[in-house]
Amino acid sequence: MVVWIFATLCLCLSSCVAPPRQTAISAEHKEGRATSEPVQIVIDRERYADRMHGFWLGQSIGNWTGLVTEMDKIGGEGPHGVFYTREDWNGPDLPAIWADTPSDLSPTIDFVLRGPDEVWGADDDTDIEYIYQSALHAYKTSLLSPDQIRAAWIAHFYDETRPTPYGPDEDRFQNYLWVSNQRAHELMLAGIAPPETSDPKNNAHWDMIDAQLTTEIFGLYTPGRPDIALQMAHLPIRTSARGEAVLAAEFYVILHALAPIAPDDQSLKESLQSMAAVARAHLPEGSYTAAMYDFVKAQYESGAPWETARDRLYERYQVQQADGYDVSSRGLYCNGCFASGINFGASLISLFYGEGDIKETIKIATLCGWDSDNPAATWGGLLGFMIGKDGIEAAFGQSFSTQFNIHRTRKGFANNGLDDFANMARVGVEVADRAVSELIGGEISGANWIIPANGSESERPMNKDN
Repeated sequence: MVVWIFATLCLCLSSCVAPPRQTAISAEHKEGRATSEPVQIVIDRERYADRMHGFWLGQSIGNWTGLVTEMDKIGGEGPHGVFYTREDWNGPDLPAIWADTPSDLSPTIDFVLRGPDEVWGADDDTDIEYIYQSALHAYKTSLLSPDQIRAAWIAHFYDETRPTPYGPDEDRFQNYLWVSNQRAHELMLAGIAPPETSDPKNNAHWDMIDAQLTTEIFGLYTPGRPDIALQMAHLPIRTSARGEAVLAAEFYVILHALAPIAPDDQSLKESLQSMAAVARAHLPEGSYTAAMYDFVKAQYESGAPWETARDRLYERYQVQQADGYDVSSRGLYCNGCFASGINFGASLISLFYGEGDIKETIKIATLCGWDSDNPAATWGGLLGFMIGKDGIEAAFGQSFSTQFNIHRTRKGFANNGLDDFANMARVGVEVADRAVSELIGGEISGANWIIPANGSESERPMNKDN
């Protein structure tokens, strides 16, 4: 049972009126000091659409690059216990724990990119966020209800007990759902709705990684207001997570809500560190998520190489089960692969050591180990949003496909599942329009959103059911 720390979050926001294009994170924000004056955040909606395009593009680049090394290295004995290092970039990919051969995406560990004439495919790091955005837009709401979430999942996920387009998978059929998400879907098919779908009495996988890769986008619908973002994401997160798996997912949501107000005159490295400090304040003292954050940050600040930080993270948490992190009873398959905690720690390594460079961040996430496509996709999306479509193309020195095939993994969408990042960005802005006006109490003034930065206590939910 954890009381959410909303007051700290909200009081850490900027106290200055934003310039028309983007706000700044003030000195008070960076140092965690409270501010007393009311604040308005002014954000250009047209620019926001370009940045939402960058979110989907960056997330896709990170997702597909990270998939090359997904579950290749998880620690322990044998070939899967010797972690990759920076020297392995552009070297041969090795098999994942469930495979006898390397990834069919790339024979070498390298960026997986799609040119203008190709199509990005959906995966579980992008498709559930796509479904949530579509549901928010279709239902014309900012807060999805339990029945709306259940209806969206049933409409767009395949039932793995019946034949799917992807063929057999062990004793069932492939439907691109795993662990807690798969169990939540089974419960929905049986008539159970969230949040009961993550109740440990119903779902033994409640402490796995799932919510970390399905809910970050809610932060982008409430720019500059992490308190409201956590309201929007509250039930979607608890569709598949409880306990500290919730805290890890909320950490990501907070970062995405703060990204729109990172100042243009500040380096991405500085902005990310300021944003991460605010998100850290949400993690209760005594939680292993807070301890992992502090541990990784200390490693980074000590000057230790990222590989050393990763090896020490593995030893401290996966081996020693320090700071209350104990999922050893779940077996190595869960502890070393899909557990929320170890993957949250690994994601922090690429966040800090990547220092705002989208290519370097995705590289480190891809090489770091465990469920490597998750942090690669998360930070690819966050940084892609912060630098926008043009910034991504400049970083990689090329143009990319804008086409996205949601039907690679899901079903039930128009145009046989073929969408476009520009259209997905437009829909996202419309969802944000509603959240700004309905949840935040802001307004659309010409081409801008005018957003009050500090909410009243009555606006902040004090949910104790974690």
